[in-house]
Amino acid sequence: MKPYKNQSIVISLQLSSILKFSGGIVLTLILIFSLTGILTTVKSEYRMNSNLVTDASQHISGKVLYHLIASENHVLGSSLEDSSNSIPIGNILFNLVTNISFKDPRSFIGRELPGFYMFDSKILVAGEGTDYTNLPIESVPPEKIFKSNKDPDLKNTENITGTQKRDSKEKKQDTALTTGNRKVVFLYFTHTRESYLPYLKGIKDPNAASHSKINVTMVGEKLKEELEDRGIGTTIDKTDVQNLLLKKGWKYGQSYLESRELVQTAMAQDRDLNYFIDIHRDSERKKKTTAIINGQSYAKISFIIGGENPNHEKNVQLAKELHSRLERKYKGLSKGIIQKAGASTNGKFNQDLSSNSFLIEVGGVDNTFEEMYRTVTALADVFSDYYWQAEKVDGKQPPAKN
Repeated sequence: MKPYKNQSIVISLQLSSILKFSGGIVLTLILIFSLTGILTTVKSEYRMNSNLVTDASQHISGKVLYHLIASENHVLGSSLEDSSNSIPIGNILFNLVTNISFKDPRSFIGRELPGFYMFDSKILVAGEGTDYTNLPIESVPPEKIFKSNKDPDLKNTENITGTQKRDSKEKKQDTALTTGNRKVVFLYFTHTRESYLPYLKGIKDPNAASHSKINVTMVGEKLKEELEDRGIGTTIDKTDVQNLLLKKGWKYGQSYLESRELVQTAMAQDRDLNYFIDIHRDSERKKKTTAIINGQSYAKISFIIGGENPNHEKNVQLAKELHSRLERKYKGLSKGIIQKAGASTNGKFNQDLSSNSFLIEVGGVDNTFEEMYRTVTALADVFSDYYWQAEKVDGKQPPAKN
């Protein structure tokens, strides 16, 4: 009987081991599912996703990636010169761990200074003289000015020219190209009351440069005029977005939510609209927002692209085309293409609504309308060249002007 007793003990021990092993598997699965649940419910910026991989890979150059792949592929490796010391592995690891780049001084102090994240933009294409020290700055009016409907007194308004209606005989352009009755460009203004210090009596603070009438909408009127002179039908919406925000009790930071409705309404009412341009002005001072071209003073222009929308690449491509054309005909006028994304900014700027959408900063708080009118005339010049070339490529034959 003793062997049977020992056998039962062995069977009992084996059963106990199986139960412990099974229990361990169950607990492991519970832990995995619990950890997964925690990771998917925390804030989006802490989740493991493709954006994190993309951000990390941006710190590694194509040359380094090629070397890494070549180290595992002898065919690729044989085409490389002996450059074992040319890969800055130490710098790459330091960059990945600290997120500090020696090429971008902002990365040293960006997390230490309150509010510095507002300058966290990325230069996609740099114009002449553009770097991280002179990027466009978005102004936010003080709460008192934002909620007030009282405009500051004006000055120098007698020098404002260029928006008067011209007789058809005075039109600058003589082109056989026209969109006819179709309106294909939509101009609008998210920050409608952005104004300019040369015309505001007693105002010196760039953030306080605000006016309900003398503002960025006048730049849009000039752009519309120049586009239509070149046969491109244009619609302009000068709705006072700030006034709508006040009526709803919304904050200034919700401006793009309000202007979004303007764009969506326009798109629904007119299917011919194909290009959508949100016009702003920079808050930088005149030295950084002015260019001298052929002896004349121009207000510099910047293209702003939201990095968080599905049309991002197409928006960038359009901006690159216009920037390139400006560089060829008006060297130094464009500051380049700036991408904005992240928690500190809108990240879309309504550009997810159309692949032919972009935001422009025309001049700064110190520029004059004369300078800005020259700039949007130049923009209309290169835009019309681009538009009619694109129409020709698409096989669309525009009707002739009468």
